[in-house]
Amino acid sequence: MQVARHVVCALSGGVDSAVAALLLRRRGYQVTGVFMKNWDSLDEHGVCTADRDCEDAYRVCQILDIPFHQVSYVKEYWNDVFSDFLSEYEKGRTPNPDIVCNKHIKFSCFFHYAVDNLAVKLLQAADSFKDQTFFLSQVSQDALRRTLFPLGGLTKHFVKKIAAENRLHHVLQKKESMGICFVGKRNFENFILQYLQPRPGKFISIEDNRVLGTHKGWFLYTLGQRARIGGLREPWYVVEKDGTKGDVFVAPRTDHPALYRDLLRTSRVHWIAEEPPAALVRDKMMECHFRFRHQMALVPCVLTLNQDGTVWVTAVKAVRALAPGQFAVFYKGDECLGSGKILRLGPSAYILQKGKSKSRVSTEGPSDGPGGGPGLGPTL
Repeated sequence: MQVARHVVCALSGGVDSAVAALLLRRRGYQVTGVFMKNWDSLDEHGVCTADRDCEDAYRVCQILDIPFHQVSYVKEYWNDVFSDFLSEYEKGRTPNPDIVCNKHIKFSCFFHYAVDNLAVKLLQAADSFKDQTFFLSQVSQDALRRTLFPLGGLTKHFVKKIAAENRLHHVLQKKESMGICFVGKRNFENFILQYLQPRPGKFISIEDNRVLGTHKGWFLYTLGQRARIGGLREPWYVVEKDGTKGDVFVAPRTDHPALYRDLLRTSRVHWIAEEPPAALVRDKMMECHFRFRHQMALVPCVLTLNQDGTVWVTAVKAVRALAPGQFAVFYKGDECLGSGKILRLGPSAYILQKGKSKSRVSTEGPSDGPGGGPGLGPTL
């Protein structure tokens, strides 16, 4: 993962600020040039020098191919700097307006403008296997602005090479950390049942409602995993869960259509750089990609924005083993846009196929899905 570092460079229209912007750009920063207009009176020749300086600053941005913004602090400059300047002279003192200007204008008004308006972006790492954007998709913009990822542009091979060259051999052969965050690898069922009370239930076939066996708790299983059912040799896979009755529904194949869905709804989405993206606000829909497991291939999808900040996610192609509680993490190119927790799932391909086989004509009532699409099944 990498953070795209946006830098705001105050451009006065002079050579020093122009070269500062150039050097920042060469060092890999995404630079935005900003001209501050703090005084709007004409000089003694009737020329507004601020306008001329603004034009020069704008031309610098054109030459460097960086965005140009303009802000005005005429009122603030008058109240906090120039009024003090006049007052000091009136008292017979010799003021220093540059120090006061830095305090009140450049490092107060302008500083807050930069912090509030120019966000950092979270980008995927050079090493796709070690990319951590999936796990960082709920981190706040404020935290990311203050965070560095020194390894973001490096592959794991190169990281180990650096370690070897600097006598850090004792950490080279250590295995990657795995398992629950800060807890590590455990026998999951035994570990969870130390903290949650068992809730025995039945394994039920999704195809004919046969009871195939029993389990210690429906919450121990996630959609898509193999259900180890005593006395059965062939593999069965979890496709649905009934939290009310405590039953776990299973299907006999790893590619069973009951495992595939193309529709989900998230919680209110946490957006990293834009809240939410301008295109989604404008059109109420947006094409992007998502994943709900680390390192899985990105899935093309269409987002539909709801008034409460949640989104519908419609996958271009049905996806295996979508699971409530996981996070749908959204990407546009190399940028991680943010994520939302999966709260509800659309009907599986198996349910849709059963519905079609019963009747070619739909007699269902209005749907609450996006764009009048299929409604969702019960929350899992």
